[in-house]
Amino acid sequence: MSEQQSTQFERGTDGPKVIVVGVDGSDSSLRAAAYAGGLARRQRALLAIVYVQPVMATGAALGVPVAETTDEIAEELISEIRAAAERVKDIFEVRWEFHTFRGDPYNGLVTAADELKADAVVVGASEQAGHRIIGSVAVRLVKAGRWPVTVVP
Repeated sequence: MSEQQSTQFERGTDGPKVIVVGVDGSDSSLRAAAYAGGLARRQRALLAIVYVQPVMATGAALGVPVAETTDEIAEELISEIRAAAERVKDIFEVRWEFHTFRGDPYNGLVTAADELKADAVVVGASEQAGHRIIGSVAVRLVKAGRWPVTVVP
């Protein structure tokens, strides 16, 4: 066994231990979070909910308070997630964490999945028409071939 192989993280051998789900507040991302929550509950895995705060250089250059806006979105998302977890706490329990990363959604989710040693990644289907031409985050994650990827419609 080479040194590279001995230090490489082994994913998914006993079922997922960490499931990363990308959320951005869209309906499809919230459905993805619900689906991933069910997976995490059944597998007794950690659900890592990830919001990637976009870095919009153009908006910042024009004086738009981008960081403040994305921080507000993150706070709203975590409030919604906490409220949902509270509603179901007597029915079932899911271990979860909320993480924010900055950057574009694809690179942010790759970074999150790498840092959190994800066994699986769950994302919502893109709701943007242009992604049919240039490729969605989900398609790019699947093509990366580093984790099982589930795309929730």
